[in-house]
Parts: sequence; C-alpha cells; structure tokens
Amino acid sequence: MSEQITSISFFRFSSLKNQFWALKMMQLAHKDLGKVKGQQFYRLLGSGKGKGFNPFPDWSVYAMLQVWDNEAAADAYFNHSEVWKSYKDRSSEQCAIYMKNLSAAGAWMGGNPFEVGTKPDENQAIAVITRATIKWKYLRKFWSYVPHSQKALEGNNGLIYTKGVGEWPLVQMATFSLWKDLESVKQFAYKNHHHREAIRKTRQYDWYKEELFARFHPYKMRGTWQGKHLL
Repeated sequence: MSEQITSISFFRFSSLKNQFWALKMMQLAHKDLGKVKGQQFYRLLGSGKGKGFNPFPDWSVYAMLQVWDNEAAADAYFNHSEVWKSYKDRSSEQCAIYMKNLSAAGAWMGGNPFEVGTKPDENQAIAVITRATIKWKYLRKFWSYVPHSQKALEGNNGLIYTKGVGEWPLVQMATFSLWKDLESVKQFAYKNHHHREAIRKTRQYDWYKEELFARFHPYKMRGTWQGKHLL
C-alpha cells in the first residue's frame, strides 16, 4: 500500500506589505519549491472571498498543496525548509494539515497525483478537494450560477471548514472542505438539493475542461486556523 500523503497549508497575511509579498511568491516560490526532496507534486494557491468558489480574491489568505513520498518527507520540509520558514515568519497565522489519500478521480494538469493509501473509516474526519479548469466559452454561464450552487454549504452541521482556492482567477478553481465524518459528506453529496442541481448543471453544460474529485483522511495538523485546531 502506498505511503504517499498529501498536505495542505493555509497562511493568513495581515499587513498589506505581507499580502503583496505572498502575491509575488505565487511566482517566485517555484524556484525553491521545485527542488524540495520527497515532494512529488505541489501547487501554490490563492483564495476567494467567503466559502466555495468566488471570483473575488481574498488577498489575505494563500494556500499550498503538496504531495509527499511519505510522512517523513513532509516532516523534513516543515521542520527545516527555508520556504516554509519564510511563509511562517511573514504570516500572522498558519496551519498544515496532513492527509492520507482515500480516493481520487479525474485529472490535475493532465494527471492524477493522488495514490490511494488507506480505506475510509465511518467515524473519521474527511477532507475533500474538488478542482476544475473552466472552459473559456462557459466562464460567464458558470460564474452566474455559482451564487445558487453555494447555497448547498449553508447550514451544514457536518461541515467543519471550507475555502475556495485556485491557481488562476476565474479559470482554474478548487475547493477544500473538511467534514466531521463520512456520513456528513454523503449527506451533502447525495441528499442536498442544491448540490445535486449543481452536479446536473455541470453534466448538462460540460463547462469543465478538466476536473478532479479527491477524498482524504486528515490525521494531523500543525498550527491553528481561525484560532482553532480544526481536527
């Protein structure tokens, strides 16, 4: 069974100076991140305001998704990496969530970076990443529908946290969501009217050039987010 794990890190930047630094690092950090030992895949991600997909950027929050050979490789990065240290020193809050890969379908930049490493437990927390590249000709139609589709997240007792992130505004978008257990995910995916309607619209218009859906078991967290230990 694969020892691969995935981590997602969030950073909050309070001052305009540090927010501008984080924006510049969306380009400049690639030089060092591309050399990280034991890292199989990574993406630097900006974020949108509020929950889920949002065309308006949240300049104060950035994220970093990384796929590792194993947990030891992730630990070495978080303990010793100058890149991580620079983000940590400039951010007012940061966290890193370690996740074991449960399932993944679809593609991210032409391939699926997530290897299945464990089986889900009904009582464990579940993290979900959905990612899509939207076809240019459907951008207006997609974004006009987003406010309606976001209603699926409202009043969901099983949802711990969610944030819309992305590599490029408007076109390459993703969501990260953290749920208290597998049943909460199933209730949202299969019984929520707004979510079912969003899926139907996606199939009807075929507005994604590429899409991926992945589930994880989040089992360890460094730091806090919104003043809390999410796990």
